[in-house]
Amino acid sequence: MRNINNKLRKNHRVLSEQKFVGGKAKTTRNKLTSEGFDFEYFTTLKVYKNGAEYRFVYDIGYKLLEDDWILLVRKE
Repeated sequence: MRNINNKLRKNHRVLSEQKFVGGKAKTTRNKLTSEGFDFEYFTTLKVYKNGAEYRFVYDIGYKLLEDDWILLVRKE
């Protein structure tokens, strides 16, 4: 249990260090992976009516886009 929480905290730290503008940021999968982000660990999966799928790590969510781009959003 402690190891899972440590991975979630590390994922949150990596996401929170990205440059957010207006509650959003855009980055690549390779950049997050090189900083130690593990895509297997997230706290919430939210699917919207339009089919958009966001995975959240506490208050920061991400959506996988094409060409290894990732859209990050921060809950307010």
